[in-house]
Amino acid sequence: MSLKLSASQALALWHGITVDILRMQGPDLSTRQIAVLLTVYLEDRPHTVRELSSGLQISKPAITRALDRLCEDGLLRRKTDDKDRRSVLIQRTVKGSVFLSEIGDAIQRAADSNPNISAPTS
Repeated sequence: MSLKLSASQALALWHGITVDILRMQGPDLSTRQIAVLLTVYLEDRPHTVRELSSGLQISKPAITRALDRLCEDGLLRRKTDDKDRRSVLIQRTVKGSVFLSEIGDAIQRAADSNPNISAPTS
């Protein structure tokens, strides 16, 4: 089951989502920071700066800056890998889970309130 949207419908949906997120009480994240956060939460495996950099095709310094902000906001945390003390693992937090749940709700609200978007048919 897939949702087919025109470019203008997709932009209208994205607009509704971003406006809803702007109004939320929470950190004001960049697109890069959101991409890093979503990658860690949606891809259930250990994450490192090197792996995130490779997977997202973003430089390691850019990933590090995004992680600095996400960790500062409590949405992710860094932990030294017990198996390889030179490696740092990026881990989820409760605060990050709650924040992304709120974003998921914002996406649903934007889709539900947009009359130009219809539910997928099976």
